[in-house]
Amino acid sequence: MNAIISASELAAELAGGDPPVLLDVRWRLSTAAAAGEPPFDGRAAYRDGHLPGAVFIDLDRELAAAPAGRGRHPLPDPEEFGAAMRRAGVSAGTPVVVYDGGMGWAAARAWWLLRWTGHPDVRVLDGGLPSWDGPLETAQPEPAEGDFVPAWGAAGLLDADGAAALARSGVLLDARAGERYRGEVEPIDPVGGHIPGAVSAPTTENVGPDGRFLSVSELATRFRELGASTDKRVGVYCGSGVSGAHEVLALAVAGIPAELYVGSWSEWSSDPERPVAVGPDPQ
Repeated sequence: MNAIISASELAAELAGGDPPVLLDVRWRLSTAAAAGEPPFDGRAAYRDGHLPGAVFIDLDRELAAAPAGRGRHPLPDPEEFGAAMRRAGVSAGTPVVVYDGGMGWAAARAWWLLRWTGHPDVRVLDGGLPSWDGPLETAQPEPAEGDFVPAWGAAGLLDADGAAALARSGVLLDARAGERYRGEVEPIDPVGGHIPGAVSAPTTENVGPDGRFLSVSELATRFRELGASTDKRVGVYCGSGVSGAHEVLALAVAGIPAELYVGSWSEWSSDPERPVAVGPDPQ
């Protein structure tokens, strides 16, 4: 099954007999609060116009728990996540398409959570809302209650110790911007740098100027050059488990399974006992 869907493919499916459930997960990583500015309001953007039938999902409240020493976007409570998905109309036997404002990070977080907890058919709208040239609506739909019950498990999930071990035994990709990986700047977390052994792989390089993913062959070449392939165990982390989910999605498009360290750098860097590497060299 493809992990992404184009706008034209989505339009055709919505017009067919088995339309997917649509989830709108507009969100932006913002440092505005530190400057005393209001953060981006995804719900307001949703109210201004969304894909017909789409239900808004709040990343900070429904796709993550409150920060409590486990990073800025720890895993959500299983019961609360399941209830949010059912309220949105998600059922185990119904396809789901997720989109955001174009970066793909937030949509990928929803995609990863649903796939990781057992939903068999979830895709991300390639290019997000900007790729959609069909009508939008402002009415808030009231879908029938879904029946999806998330199955929490350990497969595909890394903790801090697992990420450290994988950086030595397999391939651990750091999806943040290169300057954060190198420790030159750190606008959010306590210290700059990276997990020793991790390879810099900015998630922004997985897409073209239009925000859509590179081709399968281009992504496969990119990850192969970074050392990631189907014959190696691959893991990903970022700042707080959001852009890292986008990298896991890009790897899936390329046919490479990968695990996600959800706590990511925000968890790692909050522990002074954890080693930190700086500069362009992984070690």
